[in-house]
Amino acid sequence: MTIELPNDPARADVLAARPTLWTNGLYRENAIADASLPLAPSQVDEAEANWKRLAPLLAACFPELDATAGAIRSDLIELDALREALGYGGAGFGRVFVKADSALPVAGSIKARGGVYEVFVFAEELARREGLLARGQDIRDLAGPDARAFFSRYTIAVGSTGNLGLSVGIAARALGFKATVHMSSDAKAWKVERLRKLGVEVVQHEADYTTAVEMAREVAASDPSIYFVDDEQSRRLFLGYSAAASELAGQLAACGVTVDADHPLFLYLPCGIGGAPGGVAYGAKKIFGDAVHCFFVEPVQSPCALVHMMSGSQDLVSVYDVGLTNDTEADGMAVARMSAFVATVMREMLAGVFTVDDASLFRWLRLAHETQAIRLEPSAAAGFAGPHFLVDHPQGRAFAERWKIGDSLARATHVVWTTGGSFVPQEQFDAFLKMAAELG
Repeated sequence: MTIELPNDPARADVLAARPTLWTNGLYRENAIADASLPLAPSQVDEAEANWKRLAPLLAACFPELDATAGAIRSDLIELDALREALGYGGAGFGRVFVKADSALPVAGSIKARGGVYEVFVFAEELARREGLLARGQDIRDLAGPDARAFFSRYTIAVGSTGNLGLSVGIAARALGFKATVHMSSDAKAWKVERLRKLGVEVVQHEADYTTAVEMAREVAASDPSIYFVDDEQSRRLFLGYSAAASELAGQLAACGVTVDADHPLFLYLPCGIGGAPGGVAYGAKKIFGDAVHCFFVEPVQSPCALVHMMSGSQDLVSVYDVGLTNDTEADGMAVARMSAFVATVMREMLAGVFTVDDASLFRWLRLAHETQAIRLEPSAAAGFAGPHFLVDHPQGRAFAERWKIGDSLARATHVVWTTGGSFVPQEQFDAFLKMAAELG
């Protein structure tokens, strides 16, 4: 199928695979209050309550969470040397932070917020349904030998390019479940190896991410003992991510950051199929309302959210439909078609999408490591282009004018969400740095 994208200032750049910014013409105020959306803001509160209730069990399963009493959290880091290296030293850029999910405990990526959440919520639900966990019983009992023997009768399955598979596999094995991860052809070898060492069955497909998910869904549908974590459709994944916004709000307040109409907040969120950035954006809109503007970022050859949302089509549009290749070193973002569920929720809630090339990802990865010892994988560096596109790009300036925030940019706060990297083996990370050096 071939799709003709509508006339738009970003259209030529998108089709030529050049970095660009697309702003969403349907973006509007108070979009989160739309009653026709498939979920409600109150469900974010429920997700936060679930995280708190599960925290003792998480601490029992993962010793690295002892210091946080079972909470999975990441640091908010204000940029100094890296800010200068990126060219954001001027006062016009306001304050610039990194939300370092690249160092998130348990799974080493933002996917811990979704994959771990869904597996543990399912485990509690299953245990209560089957009489293994009574009302008032200590939830930490689900880490005991009886519970592990019970969970071993079930399999958790997922389709993944890598990081979601890692988070689901780690969480499932921690509770005693069997786990199967269907991975696409672009999955990194070290992620496959790490899963297999955990006792996870890895099924590799000679196809892209979409095919891996479809195959995983098909296998799970034929076996009632398999629970499928569906990255394309899962509300649980989405809501697990959404709870991160409350964490961010507390950290910004601790840094003395005001977020209101005169002090706008901009979030730059790397996007694959859209569940993680969509969930974070939804949670942020619930907390900060119209004072926050959320932008997805995608590789120039894999901008699945951009091409679909720009198209205006009711049917999902793939990057292949507009002549792009879906080839990128950013394996977590090598997705040809976004989630229909996320597209529906973000239709009027997403400010826009910008694209970046692979060479820039490696340069930013190196700069983050050398200036502030932030360890990233390529996809996790994508958000660093955000402040440039908003402040310097013609479409960014037009967006600021349209939303009457141009005079507020010097008082703005930019948060670059870095999504993975701490689990990357040293040999692989050295290879990233070598590639960055070769690019100059």
